[in-house]
Amino acid sequence: MKISLCWALLLSLTASAGLAAEPSDRLVLVGASYGKNVLAICDIDGNVLWKHKTAGPKRGHAGHHDVHLLPNGNILFHDSWTKLKEITLGKKIVWEYDSANANGNRDRRVDVHAFDRLANGETVIVESGVGRIIHVDRDGNLVKEIPLGDGGRKHTRLMRVLKNGHYLVCAENPGTVTEYDEAGDIVWEYEIGTRVFGAIRLDNGNTMICSGNGNSVVEVSPEKKVVWEISKTVPQTDITLGWMTCLQELPNGNIAVGNCHAGENNPQIFEITKDKQVVWQFDEWDLVGNGLACWQILDAKQSALVRRQLEQLDP
Repeated sequence: MKISLCWALLLSLTASAGLAAEPSDRLVLVGASYGKNVLAICDIDGNVLWKHKTAGPKRGHAGHHDVHLLPNGNILFHDSWTKLKEITLGKKIVWEYDSANANGNRDRRVDVHAFDRLANGETVIVESGVGRIIHVDRDGNLVKEIPLGDGGRKHTRLMRVLKNGHYLVCAENPGTVTEYDEAGDIVWEYEIGTRVFGAIRLDNGNTMICSGNGNSVVEVSPEKKVVWEISKTVPQTDITLGWMTCLQELPNGNIAVGNCHAGENNPQIFEITKDKQVVWQFDEWDLVGNGLACWQILDAKQSALVRRQLEQLDP
């Protein structure tokens, strides 16, 4: 097992950047495919605390593109291109939904790359190809349907529900990040022109984008001006950027970045400050290989919940 950056160095770097260090008990939830087909929860140094083998995709070589730790400690993931599952840390399936056979999709080609669970219990699912965002209840009933835009926008990657209830959706072709309102109208869009994978709305109101095969991470203002960017490599490091996937804004203001398909010599996730200092790396090639597209860094509260539940499992 490779430990990419010792904790002492992390403390030193975050202190020099004037930021509060993240707690050392930070946990990382990962969902890897491309033959690995595994969910795992690791500590800050990459030690595996929990692992679950998944079915993996049924077509092609791509794989899991989204994963969420739920407030109850369960994990929401997709076990194939169309089937979502919620499992406990004891690996009991407590909910599942198959977009291939539900709510009018039986004779239609559909892929699911993104989803989320709302506080009201509804699950939001982006059905690529079909070209819609749906809300379903615990029984799988269709509660709401939001159409995606034309011109390639029906073929999506990551989606995140914003604080205002809108949907921030990435479409690989034509390479757009689009904000839809609750009626499906486009209220903001940025065309990056690459096979864009992920985007989040930052606390400062800007949008941070992982450009997929563009090998870059770009922050743009509401006026669509680029205000921050890394491209091809990370300055003052030997990190080469591969297929850029997920993003997460951390409590300390840093950004965690997914670096998929970058090869064995590069971390699969790294944390970077706004002055472009890398302060933490997740580099666990043996566990996730070259196909770690989706993951979630758990905050202190989530990490404590997971640790408690793991301790309560039968040995």
